[in-house]
Amino acid sequence: MKALVYTGPKSVEVREVATPAPVAGAVKVKMRFCGVCGTDIGIFSGRHPRAKAPLVLGHEFVGAVSEAPAGSRFAVGDRVVAYPLISCGECRPCRTGTPHVCQTLRLIGIDRDGGMADHLWVKEDVLFKVPDGVSDEVASLVEPLAVVVRSLHQAQFQALDSCVVMGAGPIGILTAIVLKHAGASKIIISDIDEARLAMCRDFGFDAVNVRETNLIEHVNAVTEGTGVDIVFECSGVESAALDMTKLARVGGMLCITATHKVPHAVALIDINFKEQRLVGTRVYTLQEFGDSVAFAGRIADDLSKLITQVVPLSDAASVFDMIADPSVNAVKILVDCQA
Repeated sequence: MKALVYTGPKSVEVREVATPAPVAGAVKVKMRFCGVCGTDIGIFSGRHPRAKAPLVLGHEFVGAVSEAPAGSRFAVGDRVVAYPLISCGECRPCRTGTPHVCQTLRLIGIDRDGGMADHLWVKEDVLFKVPDGVSDEVASLVEPLAVVVRSLHQAQFQALDSCVVMGAGPIGILTAIVLKHAGASKIIISDIDEARLAMCRDFGFDAVNVRETNLIEHVNAVTEGTGVDIVFECSGVESAALDMTKLARVGGMLCITATHKVPHAVALIDINFKEQRLVGTRVYTLQEFGDSVAFAGRIADDLSKLITQVVPLSDAASVFDMIADPSVNAVKILVDCQA
């Protein structure tokens, strides 16, 4: 079968690979679309600590059941998305109800072959049916949507909270979209990419280009010097780590959604003097993933606007060049696994 395979640092190929053998308790899923994620970019660069070549990429996928075991709750033709986390079931987090932060957490598409292929065998207990009326393209965004749902839960977001989202990448824009639908009173989003900021303005967000405007001064101006209730740090850049405490109010929340790969300076004195709260967030629970399937249907119109390019699997080796090319203006790229 055809698949997009990571073959080594900065090298991917569309190649014929062996058809995977049936797996006990699994369902055969014919892939339809698979999103390209920041994690895939990290794998492509050769910097991911666990991903080993050769590897079929992709963990944000939607497909249709083509084979199911006897007695399965799925029927041939059912459209499904998969919770891609693989937990050990034995470590303390797994034993105490938080397997999504398993001490040896693994993922489909990182630690085993993923969904940028013709099909994949997936364990039945991690599959969720896609509701009628939700397109395949929108369904492929359930996984990043679940990341954002977890982030809002960790930040203890409440309706009418004011928020800053630092970084207008796919997760940052998606965070702002979810905040809008969850009833945020104010949504300020920052970045340096004017095309992405233009998309944010089309959504109705207060979009700030930090190359042109000082974000701290802007937030102080629009909040009368108070700061916002919650800062979602979605950029992963050093300057954001230092600035975030200046953006949140006294008693405000700082939620680290991005993965900071190296230590960065943080103004801990602000956390002391302003009694701010700092929380991390990582992936999502099985419940949050399932809830995101239904939620995707309710915000489908906005989710579809995030998809800027659809690339056939036959040409998918080009996606990382597209992402690196600023003239392409890529936000969310999907791979059409049947083209």
